[in-house]
Amino acid sequence: MKVLKLIGKIFSFIGIFLGSLFIAIYGMGLLFCYGPSTHARNLFVTTMLETGQLKFVVGLLMNDDAVDRIVNENSMATFDEEMNDELISIDNKLDKNGIELKEIYGSTYFAKMLIINDPSRVKLASIYDGSWKEKGVTLDKLVNDNDAIAGINGGLYYSDSNKGGRPLGLIVKNGVIEYNNPNGIRGLHLIGFDEDNLLQIIDLSGKNAHEIEEVIKSEKIRDAVAFQEEASDANNHFVKLIINGEKREAKGSGSGANPRTAIGQRADGSVLLLVTDGRGKNGHLGATAKDLINIMAEYGAVNAANIDGGSSSSMYYNGNYEMTSVTFYYSNSSWNLPDGFIVEKR
Repeated sequence: MKVLKLIGKIFSFIGIFLGSLFIAIYGMGLLFCYGPSTHARNLFVTTMLETGQLKFVVGLLMNDDAVDRIVNENSMATFDEEMNDELISIDNKLDKNGIELKEIYGSTYFAKMLIINDPSRVKLASIYDGSWKEKGVTLDKLVNDNDAIAGINGGLYYSDSNKGGRPLGLIVKNGVIEYNNPNGIRGLHLIGFDEDNLLQIIDLSGKNAHEIEEVIKSEKIRDAVAFQEEASDANNHFVKLIINGEKREAKGSGSGANPRTAIGQRADGSVLLLVTDGRGKNGHLGATAKDLINIMAEYGAVNAANIDGGSSSSMYYNGNYEMTSVTFYYSNSSWNLPDGFIVEKR
């Protein structure tokens, strides 16, 4: 009887604790959504909508009309600017071995950027060997297995249960299409490099697999991944950040605050690889779309794009993780990935 009473008290304590925790979290959510700070409300809603598993929280606190209004007030303006490759002139006088690692501090994020002088060193690595696997590999393995010196995570993929073995949308490696399935992906974009080592950001919206194959051939794409342009109460993805030196207009913050991965290119051909933290890692919320635009502009990007972020965001350089997954279990590593941009050794 004493044992049963003790077990009952333990379960009672656990129930009270969990109930109190739920009330506290729910109350905090209400405070964010209906408190005095409009900025805090907007940031909370747009940030939660970009998470993989917690989108439903916003629906528990606000109605759809209110959510739609907030998303519309903090979104990216349409950006149809076509890229002008003549604005990039690869400077062969730059040190081909040159790689710089920069630390960047913002009010809601911490970031690191790799600057690679020679764009021909930036390639795509994948786990594809004639077929895709159920499980991907961590970023360090992608880098080391390809005898590279650095890498960041790449494009869209099935991230359920952190299996990470199957890409979404598109994968091109060394001029070969390894995956091409645009079905069901709204606002599909290609992000990668052509045979002239120029960064290409191409809108593939509405194109079928055959049409995408024609684009890859005509644009002579050598390495590329896919990301998507979408803004709704279910998600808030964006791709283009800067095109031809013109910064994309962002309403409000442009998006929520989350871990981010972005890629850009300077006028001299140098490649910018950026990864930020967020979602509580190091006490930071993360970077918004406007943050990414401003960082890339500050570092001289003529063209820049946002790619897959969130828990996938990671950077590996010279044998160490410079930025790691925000997920506690993978806090010293990355999520399993099907692909990533790598930097070849000299």
